Amino acid sequence: MPGPILHFGAGVLCSHGGAATALAPNPRVTVSGQPVVCIGTPYAIAGCSLTPSGVFCTTGQWVMGSARVKVMGVPVAVQAGVSVCVSTGSPMMPVVVQPRAVAT
Repeated sequence: MPGPILHFGAGVLCSHGGAATALAPNPRVTVSGQPVVCIGTPYAIAGCSLTPSGVFCTTGQWVMGSARVKVMGVPVAVQAGVSVCVSTGSPMMPVVVQPRAVAT
């Protein structure tokens, strides 16, 4: 699935509005001067507002990304990829990404 490549500075939210930050981007490749994020890279989520169930989004990761573009053998995460928050199973949403480098 084609889409802009996610990088360390991309704005990513959990489905409930919590801010997600990549913990270990790959420093070998950069886009817009920042390291790219590959699938499987853990995200820390802060500020999740899912209160009715008492379970909050705390971590997440991309599980499906680019089919053709890889960094050190691992597919890069793309805006149209599939992600999951580990504790709730809900997806993460990239809201601000760099527009120049697109991967398929």
